[in-house]
Amino acid sequence: MKTIVLAAGLIAVPAVMSPQQQGAKSQPPDPRLLRLQQFFAARDCPLREVAGEFLAAADHNALDWRLLPSISFIESSGGKDYRNNNVFGWDSPLQSFASIPAGIHYVAEQLAWSERYRNKSLDGKLRTYNRNPGYPAKVKAVMQVLGPSDARLSSMD
Repeated sequence: MKTIVLAAGLIAVPAVMSPQQQGAKSQPPDPRLLRLQQFFAARDCPLREVAGEFLAAADHNALDWRLLPSISFIESSGGKDYRNNNVFGWDSPLQSFASIPAGIHYVAEQLAWSERYRNKSLDGKLRTYNRNPGYPAKVKAVMQVLGPSDARLSSMD
């Protein structure tokens, strides 16, 4: 009988949460995600729905968070014109991916780690991605519209 009372008493004890767990519930959304969603929404771009995938792929591969969405905006108008889940025009418009998120993560990994792109500056990556001399400027102009490279620390002006 004592064990039943003891067990019931343990169940009734309130759980104690660490400060990290308590803070995790009250953390504001990532300002980069808000900026990206607003950017795509203002231009009626379907890629608004996968904005978080761009950030996850960029963070996982140590890329500027603005690079992938900017390339997709130039290549497919933010998901308005593409084939085979390839919103980047990667390798050719005929290259296919199982899903748009799969394509986002694949392209991010290639831009970060493949022999062709690894250890190159942003301009070097963009010149390799598309040999058109004006291409880097187009992508970087979109990146500027998205905001600073570290929007986590910057205001949402």
